[in-house]
Amino acid sequence: MKGNIKLDATDKKILEILQKNSNITNAQLAKEIGLSPAPTLERVNKLETTGVIKSYHAVIDPAAVGLGVSTFVMVSLKGHNKDNISKFISAIKSIDEVVECHHITGAGDFILKIVCADIAAYQQLMLEKVSNIEVVDSLQSMVILSTFKDSKSLALPNQQA
Repeated sequence: MKGNIKLDATDKKILEILQKNSNITNAQLAKEIGLSPAPTLERVNKLETTGVIKSYHAVIDPAAVGLGVSTFVMVSLKGHNKDNISKFISAIKSIDEVVECHHITGAGDFILKIVCADIAAYQQLMLEKVSNIEVVDSLQSMVILSTFKDSKSLALPNQQA
């Protein structure tokens, strides 16, 4: 999505509801926002085609599927230039255990969120894949001990018309 799409109160309500439950039926969504099903579906389709809604997915409990270790890893590159950044991003995209990758300011160049089965799997991943990316200079790992908030919902800003 390019630019800032103007959202009215109904669009925001649709987004708030869908962020909480993307499996809601169109009929139930329409009832909750006070419109009939046809215009509700039209609004949802517009939010999808303009890129405001990027995807729908299930949120999985990592521990329930045997993924017991989550970490953040701060990555510094050997040189912060366009070529090195492109090489790093390309390599990271091929590592499934890296669930998030953010280009950042501050002490490092990137921060990764990595989810693995256990410490042994994490160590193997770091030794065999992440640290072997040719443009990586240094890595700083932070193991997540507990998570107290992991919201996937965005607080939508108020927009002036």
